[in-house]
Amino acid sequence: MVADTRNLVFIGMPGSGKSTVGVLVAKRLGLGFVDTDLLIQQEAERTLQDIVDQDGYVALRQIEEQVLLGLDVQGQVISTGGSAVYSAEAMKHLKTNGTVVFLDIPLQCVIERIGDYSLRGISRRPDQSLSDLFDERFALYTQYADLTIQGEGMNQDQVCEAVITGLGA
Repeated sequence: MVADTRNLVFIGMPGSGKSTVGVLVAKRLGLGFVDTDLLIQQEAERTLQDIVDQDGYVALRQIEEQVLLGLDVQGQVISTGGSAVYSAEAMKHLKTNGTVVFLDIPLQCVIERIGDYSLRGISRRPDQSLSDLFDERFALYTQYADLTIQGEGMNQDQVCEAVITGLGA
C-alpha cells in the first residue's frame, strides 16, 4: 500500500509510458505528478536534445543527477528520464522515500513507440546502438526496481491498473 507521503518513482526506457502512465496513476491514487525531464529542461533552459547536441550525453546525465538529488517531494508520482539509473546516488535518494516501478517493454516496443530516437534527447554514447543501450539500462532498471510491470501488449489504462494492483493500492 502506498502511504500518503511516499512517492512512486517510474523508471524505464523512453517510450515505456513513464509520463503517460504516471499521470494516470497519480490521478487514480490522488497524488501529484512530477516529470523530471521537464525539470531538467527548466533548469537548463533548453531541450534535452539541445543539451545532448551541444554539450554531450555526459552533461545531460550530470544535470539530471543534480535535478534528482535536489528533488524533495512527498506523495508524488515521479517520472524520471530513462538515464536516471546511471546515478547510484540519485537512485538512492529517490528510494529513501519512494517505491521504484520499472515499466518494462521489449526493445521492439521501444523502437515502435519512439521512432527516430536521434530526436528524443536520449543520453547515450555516440557509438552506442539503441540495442546496446537497452541491454545496459535493463540491468540497472532491474537492479533498482521494487516492482516491475511488463507493459508489452497492454494499453496505458491496463498498465496503470497493473501498477496499482502491483502496489496493493
